[in-house]
Amino acid sequence: MKQKILFIINPISGGKKKDAVPQLIQQYLDVEKYEYAIVYTAGVAHGRKLALEARGNYDVVVAVGGDGTINEIASALVGSSTVMGVIPFGSGNGLSRFLSIPMDIVGAVKNINNGRVETIDAGRLNGKYFFNMAGMGFDAHISEVFSHDKKRGFGTYIKSSFREINNYRSETYQLNIDGKEYTRQAFMLSFANSSQYGNNAHISPYASVQDGLLDVCVVKPFPLYKFIIMGLRMFTKTTDSSKYVEIIRGKHITVKREKEGAIHLDGEPQIAGTDIDIEVLPASLKLITGSNYKA
Repeated sequence: MKQKILFIINPISGGKKKDAVPQLIQQYLDVEKYEYAIVYTAGVAHGRKLALEARGNYDVVVAVGGDGTINEIASALVGSSTVMGVIPFGSGNGLSRFLSIPMDIVGAVKNINNGRVETIDAGRLNGKYFFNMAGMGFDAHISEVFSHDKKRGFGTYIKSSFREINNYRSETYQLNIDGKEYTRQAFMLSFANSSQYGNNAHISPYASVQDGLLDVCVVKPFPLYKFIIMGLRMFTKTTDSSKYVEIIRGKHITVKREKEGAIHLDGEPQIAGTDIDIEVLPASLKLITGSNYKA
């Protein structure tokens, strides 16, 4: 019996046209294995609505978009037997890269045919899910700035970072990680399920989406002249050896900060208050990974 598979396409994610996607699905999807349908999102949160409707009615639901689209659809599939697939189309594609999902359409469709399914952890911050990375501080501030830029892509993100770095000020955070108290002044705090933000920029090189833990990455204030060096460490997977980075693993984290402000969930910015509650939900999402993914 064929499996039923639904492709949910976000037409604007990553600022990239997706006109060729339906034809390539038709051409490369294994129709001996799958009976497929395609729908398009029409705005914010529509992907989650479509995925909720598909849950239980389809065997596989595929997000065609970036980390934000993945977040919407995965949030609807958490805890269900419905398997998620991904065709990456975002600016960073952090979770897709971590899971070794091919970055090209044809490769990603063929990867769905392979159907290697792993069960991964999810994170939850103040009741809202994330699957790759959540954070506050400078990266959340940049996510907010970036969301208002007409141009998308890695270059725009880097330009925004250099433009904002001079005026950004670190904050003091009160952390409780699995019952242990910490006080840290931080340039930013990242809660890593996978190792990277996207574009192969790794904040926590040894993070795992299958260990039942989140990596709390405390990036401490550093001299401005080291900004480029800190960036290079991410691309060489050496952030954990920097004296300005502390990584603490845990299951349940609370954060108290000085004032409300930006946070991000899988790169999508939101405004949150002074008290933040984060937890990991082990083995809660079934997802088709790349064939080269190492669990």
